[in-house]
Amino acid sequence: MVTDKIKALLAMSGKKQIDLAKEFGLTPQSMNNKMSLNRYNAEDLIKIAEFTGCKIGFLLADGQHIFLDAEDMRS
Repeated sequence: MVTDKIKALLAMSGKKQIDLAKEFGLTPQSMNNKMSLNRYNAEDLIKIAEFTGCKIGFLLADGQHIFLDAEDMRS
């Protein structure tokens, strides 16, 4: 479940779910609902990655990689 991995990222980065709610402009209850429903789009995941100091990417077997960031979500 993606939510479990997000919670692990928050813990590893020393961040709290309430801080993530603020980053998303949501109330703590709304963030809790979002997480319990396990509903995330690509933009959400990139935002969470940046918030926790991580990157979202694709890693090929030969070591080549492509990372996504917030600029990729802008039209």
